[in-house]
Amino acid sequence: MNSPKEVAQNYIAVGEAKAKLPAGKMTVLAILAGMFIALAGAGSTIASVTVASPSLAKLMGALVFPVGLAMTLIAGSELFTGNCLLIIPVLERRIKVSDMLRNWFFVYVGNLIGGFLVAALAVYGGTFSLFDNAAAGAVINTAVAKASLSFGDALLRGILCNFLVCIAVWISFAAKDVVGKVAGLFLPIMLFVLSGYEHSVANMYYISAGLFAAKNPAYAAAATANLTKLSWGSMFGKNLLPVTLGNIIGGVLLVGVAYWFTYLRGGDGAKKAEAKKK
Repeated sequence: MNSPKEVAQNYIAVGEAKAKLPAGKMTVLAILAGMFIALAGAGSTIASVTVASPSLAKLMGALVFPVGLAMTLIAGSELFTGNCLLIIPVLERRIKVSDMLRNWFFVYVGNLIGGFLVAALAVYGGTFSLFDNAAAGAVINTAVAKASLSFGDALLRGILCNFLVCIAVWISFAAKDVVGKVAGLFLPIMLFVLSGYEHSVANMYYISAGLFAAKNPAYAAAATANLTKLSWGSMFGKNLLPVTLGNIIGGVLLVGVAYWFTYLRGGDGAKKAEAKKK
């Protein structure tokens, strides 16, 4: 396996390649990542309604959700939360801040499209009619809960979430085979879902799926939450805005800057990354 220092050195070239992707390819790869995370979210919800115990249901969902990041990293795609690590090549002066922000913009939009697409296909395709609409009720309840968070709670949960997501990405880069990558990313992702932390890309799917499902009277009847709290405005203003800010703080500062400072600052990380490319 790669050591933490080797992961940091290797990510310089990885991040540089991500930043240099043409906008079209970047967006397509981001749509795929949004779909992968959304499909994991749908599977997580369905798994959770197969058991009656709320605590066991939470665990069941947490065990399924890591599939999303596994598909994202192994199949090849662009995920906004993981790309917060682009701060590393920025600090190494291999890419500009504008390159990082460009990547974040196109990837965030692509992730949003992918999440919306899977949400619409799953809801209107009848996926959540499973178990006498219990899955639909769970989707709506989840969306309402996320859209009802205070700004501060959403921000702090976003920080903790992307700390764990970027750690999962970091661990996966330490592995040199597919099995190692999946095993390495699994536990941190399971932990963030189990703890109820907030992931902006997952929420693009979760809340939009709840909004689509709430339009179906049969689905709405299966929910127990107050649907008046669920709207497109609350999705973007009360959840995605603070959660995205929190994800940036958690990924950029707690992982990217921390590991750059520890393993690359004042060293020859950029030179080694350049040597490996040659």
